[in-house]
Amino acid sequence: MPAVFALPTVSARRLSTVGALAALSVFGLATAASAHVTVNPGTAEQGGFTKVSFRVPNERDDASTTKVQVDLPTDTPVAFVSVRPVPGWTVKVEKSKLKTPVEMEGSKLTEAVSRITWSGGKIDAGQFQEFDVSMGPLPSNATRMLFKAEQTYTGGEVVKWDQDPGDGQNEPEHPAPELKLTPKGAAQAAATGPTAQVKPAAAAPAEEDASDGTARVLGGIGVAVGVIGLGVGGYGLSRARSRA
Repeated sequence: MPAVFALPTVSARRLSTVGALAALSVFGLATAASAHVTVNPGTAEQGGFTKVSFRVPNERDDASTTKVQVDLPTDTPVAFVSVRPVPGWTVKVEKSKLKTPVEMEGSKLTEAVSRITWSGGKIDAGQFQEFDVSMGPLPSNATRMLFKAEQTYTGGEVVKWDQDPGDGQNEPEHPAPELKLTPKGAAQAAATGPTAQVKPAAAAPAEEDASDGTARVLGGIGVAVGVIGLGVGGYGLSRARSRA
């Protein structure tokens, strides 16, 4: 008869612990990476109109988000701003006087929308909400716009997303949503320029897909290891009990 070896209980418990920790670490990294308030898409063309969505995820397990406030930069003001209604939420749009009037489309802009506040709704744990805003014309003399935001939870806690994300190398704890502005016509020029025949940009989606696929595989491995570890640990424990 072939020899049958029983897995030691101590090893089973160790495998179970390691697997569970691996799974938890994967989920923890995914949660931390997606918890910021962001503006989507992250780029727009200078001088044009655009529609952006402020994506607000709920970070707390024991509280709901009940208020979201977004400040528009007055140093790079926008003349026209409109919001899309969100069921269950009330929106308030505030304007403020500009310290220095801005020449825009043949007229002087003396005031502009400086704050948008959504309240009355609720974003529960494990959920997110998107708040759509249409705006323009975007500044032609700036390379980005920062939108400082505040997120209020039930119980009164307020999280401020107001730190400059910088160049993205060392992201702060509470980065402000950032909209990067590209030169007018840059996207079209890149698509129709001499380099368009070579199509070097085609590699980028593949790399992104590969990175995304790798992340998913690693996440799946972490979950699988956790599940296997728990199963092996339970098996070892049941064997120990049966021997006792």
